[in-house]
Amino acid sequence: MKRPTIKDIAAAAGVSKGAVSLALNGRSGVSEATRSRVLGVASSLGYRPSVTARALSSASADAVGLVLVRPPRALGDEAFFFQLIAGMQSEMSSALLLQVVSSRSDEIALYQRWWAEHRVDGVFLVDLLVSDPRVELMSSLGLPAVVVGGSGHHGSLASVWADDYAAMTSVVEYLKSLGHRRIARVAGLSSLLHTVRRDQAFLASVVDGVIVSGDYTAEAGAAATSALLSGDDRPTAIVYDNDVMAVAGAAVAGSLGVAVPSELSLVAWDDSVLAQHGGLTALSRDTFAFGARAARALLAVVGGALPTDVEDVLPSLVVRGSTGVVA
Repeated sequence: MKRPTIKDIAAAAGVSKGAVSLALNGRSGVSEATRSRVLGVASSLGYRPSVTARALSSASADAVGLVLVRPPRALGDEAFFFQLIAGMQSEMSSALLLQVVSSRSDEIALYQRWWAEHRVDGVFLVDLLVSDPRVELMSSLGLPAVVVGGSGHHGSLASVWADDYAAMTSVVEYLKSLGHRRIARVAGLSSLLHTVRRDQAFLASVVDGVIVSGDYTAEAGAAATSALLSGDDRPTAIVYDNDVMAVAGAAVAGSLGVAVPSELSLVAWDDSVLAQHGGLTALSRDTFAFGARAARALLAVVGGALPTDVEDVLPSLVVRGSTGVVA
């Protein structure tokens, strides 16, 4: 008689092969009723798991995953992620499987494939959304994960984060101490949780503050700055959500004859080499160390430790020549 397979159990129980695998391996992602039905069918068919397959399924993949939703060309401009990845890799002997995709749905499909193929032992989740389907997905799959950013929105997953609200408040208070009242903000993607938190802090600290959405690219920074400086009541200070947009904004200000910092102060969020060489006042943190903390948290979860919620050091403002008192 032919040995019964997972496919046979799925057909008899009226469920998918994936659901059968979850039920047989005692993993989350199926209801108790489904699990009971699958186990009953497996028993009635005389199913016995393959010793070889069981060994393979429990073996370490010796790799962890990181997926970025970005246009591939845009990623080359983001020094933040290179430092973050370098910090992650410094703490791991496992390979870091990096994939760049064009949409969130592609990202989710990739996690599901990685889990089904046992390609990774865990994943880093970045660019958390306010309501993020990936958090529930990781829990349902039973795939170890660490949310990089996103305190309070990471469910039962481990998280390493910095206080974006407090950081933005510190920037605005600094600019106000210089006499600035007409302050604008060139934000990142509006769907991201850290963008929302920064927006909230900005609007709570600035009366009639102006926010223009961007996408972290130089083109977005230039377009937003041009629009802000072409108005009748132009700002005396602009805060950018990354260094690339800030450098592009500085170039636009120069082309329009707006002097920095005597007529316009500029602040960048990331204190990269780009910001340093451009003389930009910027929020600085040790992104390499941030990535290392995230890696240690993921390795702990993969090793069976309970998920932790770790707050990183608050970014500090490094003052350079792009900010000054209001003339």
